[in-house]
Amino acid sequence: MVIADLAGRARTAARALAVATRAEKDAALLAMADALEARTAEILAANVLDVAAAASADSTGQYLDRLTLTSARVTSMANGLRQVASLADPIGEVIRDNTMANGLKIRQVRVPFGVVGMIYEARPNVTVDAAGITLKSGSAVLLRGSSSASKSNAILVEVMRAALATTSLPADVVQLVPSEDHATVKDLLTARGLVDLVIPRGGASLIRRVVEESTVPVIETGVGNCHVYVDEFADLEKAVAIVVNSKVHRPSVCNAAETLLVHEKIASAFLPRITSELIASGVTIHGDAAFLACDSHVVAAEADDWDIEYGALEIAARVVSSLDEAVEHIRTHGTQHTEAIVTESAVTAQRFVATLDSAAIMINASTRFTDGEEFGFGAEIGISTQKLHARGPMGLTEMTSTTWIVSGEGQIRG
Repeated sequence: MVIADLAGRARTAARALAVATRAEKDAALLAMADALEARTAEILAANVLDVAAAASADSTGQYLDRLTLTSARVTSMANGLRQVASLADPIGEVIRDNTMANGLKIRQVRVPFGVVGMIYEARPNVTVDAAGITLKSGSAVLLRGSSSASKSNAILVEVMRAALATTSLPADVVQLVPSEDHATVKDLLTARGLVDLVIPRGGASLIRRVVEESTVPVIETGVGNCHVYVDEFADLEKAVAIVVNSKVHRPSVCNAAETLLVHEKIASAFLPRITSELIASGVTIHGDAAFLACDSHVVAAEADDWDIEYGALEIAARVVSSLDEAVEHIRTHGTQHTEAIVTESAVTAQRFVATLDSAAIMINASTRFTDGEEFGFGAEIGISTQKLHARGPMGLTEMTSTTWIVSGEGQIRG
């Protein structure tokens, strides 16, 4: 009954949002952004309680990092909403426009999904990002975060709904699903007809549960076992910077590198440098024999290290004999999220792109750039690793469907 009530209210709000102007939606986003910054102290106070409870439950360091808010992170969330407001409104965009021989005018235009359900772990920033993206793309959102972030999510939604109440849009375009009762997840997943789309964002077990149990259509976001391949034609200065940034910049997120592959022809020059840099940055290297020979701090890689999303200052590393071996390793162990190649050979880079099958491929750039904000989306719903409808960081256009509009003057089909 809880989900039915929330979804019913969301459906009503979505109808009003579907006919809102861009100016109305942008004004709401800006009001939400200003409110988040104005009430930062309240938000951080609630978040401290969540983090303390998670720490007392012996949560991992990467989990605590995802859960933690700071003044800078609240400001970043607010600025994400402002960037979304600055982007073009996707609703009503004409994708295809054609006039047939019989005079029928046929247009395919972008329209909202309607009601979107988000199921996610930790990361209170998802609460704000999802609210902003769905609002601008014309859909109401039901936010079902984890109980570990319940106080943070509650204050964030309260702040955004209070801001919405000062605008022309209904506050029910953003609603929080109670996280204390585990049944609300199942109820949301089976609310077909009330909810139009469900998006999971979290670990492999959460995503698998949503995909397997949902009767509502799902856009699957994926875990990130991301790779950096340093090719025989790599600029080693670039390679060191890219590998370290990909692993160290924020190791708990899904676009952080988890595996390093190095071509054997540059191994003697590159391995001592990258091993030293990573260890100095606090990274534990799970290496093959070549890496083990470089430094006594390297630990031997086990078979399952190649499949782990560490989410921490750890990386698996090995030497490969060729580009093809690197690609085969990635295709065997990767999660089709983000892969990077460091090379000065355009031919090699193109072959790397053509022979892999991932949502994002970086050429001479850090894996950390697979991100909605970095792609100019302002924020993102998540990073899709599936192939249907949306792939990679999902921004405004990915959060729309389409309708065919056919205009005639009395034509009938013979």
